[in-house]
Amino acid sequence: MTVDDTNSGEGAQPPSDSSSGASASSNSSTDETSASSDAPSAPSSSTASSGSGSSSGPYSGSSSVHPPHHEVDHTVEPTDDPLAIRLEQLILGAERRYTPFQAARTAGVSMELASRFWRAMGFADIGQAKALTEADVLALRRLAGLVEAGLLSEPMAVQVARSTGQTTARLAEWQIDSFLEGLTEPPEPGMTRTEVTYPLVELLLPELEEFLVYVWRRQLAAATGRVVQAADDEEMVDRRLAVGFADLVGFTRLTRRLEEEELGELVEAFETTSADLVAAHGGRLIKTLGDEVLYAADDAGTAAEIALRLIETMTHDESMPALRVGIAFGTVTTRMGDVFGTTVNLASRLTSIAPKDAVLVDGAFAEELVRTGDAPVSEAEAAEEAAAAEKEGEEPPSYRFALQPMWQRPVRGLGVVEPWLLSRRG
Repeated sequence: MTVDDTNSGEGAQPPSDSSSGASASSNSSTDETSASSDAPSAPSSSTASSGSGSSSGPYSGSSSVHPPHHEVDHTVEPTDDPLAIRLEQLILGAERRYTPFQAARTAGVSMELASRFWRAMGFADIGQAKALTEADVLALRRLAGLVEAGLLSEPMAVQVARSTGQTTARLAEWQIDSFLEGLTEPPEPGMTRTEVTYPLVELLLPELEEFLVYVWRRQLAAATGRVVQAADDEEMVDRRLAVGFADLVGFTRLTRRLEEEELGELVEAFETTSADLVAAHGGRLIKTLGDEVLYAADDAGTAAEIALRLIETMTHDESMPALRVGIAFGTVTTRMGDVFGTTVNLASRLTSIAPKDAVLVDGAFAEELVRTGDAPVSEAEAAEEAAAAEKEGEEPPSYRFALQPMWQRPVRGLGVVEPWLLSRRG
């Protein structure tokens, strides 16, 4: 957010009801896959200000103290549409009251830090306007208070704002584009969609809010449980995980052949099916990229089961194109719900070379399946074990998966790898 601090009562600020495309963005699966970079371009600012009576800094009102990056962007202005304002007040539960400068001063936060928080949350610069509420002031106080108390560093507080903004921006866009659009179809001729929207939002808002908090708490409890079970402090950040990519084959050709609505329905069906299967079998959906999904699992057996279930499910759906999956096992760095590192890149490369309706895994993943008893070292050894068990009158070892070594091949950026073809036994 850019602000002119020489105007003591005004400045740029985010409209509380707007997100500026802050949903999480991802690189193509064939490129470096990583969490989005969170390092702010603005120079590090001070933490919360002690008040508005400072003789220097952003509240001084002196034109001599004017950092060159404090420039006002007048290209975005808050709407003056009466219905839009009524909806905003309904959703936010408060009226517009503050300019950005006034909100920052009321919260006891420097204008520069407030701007960094607002940018991180994905709010647009709108120039000089009075469009912030008491909730905006309280949010600034809370974030700055966490920094002042030493619970979060300033960069971490910005990261919290960014991750929350990106996640909720995508959720809000989906709810408006898909959910509310379907429900606000005018029930009677002559009625406009906007006439239906207000009472609908009024009814849904408290229910959706409660449901959002419930799901967040559930997900937070699950994530916390995984972290506290880590073997050591280092593993809490850099963990050994199985990472899988599932990719629709020939998706680019489909985009040229299908109508937009048909293409959207196909992508939605693919994402929904993938998300359900990943969750049902104990994995975690990291993100969806239209024709591709990225998921992770704590153990190789879970990741393998998910991959084969995806192939089996999509194969029986005639409306779906062929699918290919690549999985790698190793150290993964997690940031803002995303994963990145060599293991992720290797899984992406394996996906790009996997045959149609097949799963390729790396050597480390194959070794992990063998170590946990989910797959034999080889089919020959499995046959020998079965024969020996039969001779002794015992039950032979039961393996869930089979592994077939493939030709070694060079993989761009990762050297020579030996992929293994994963399949289900019996």
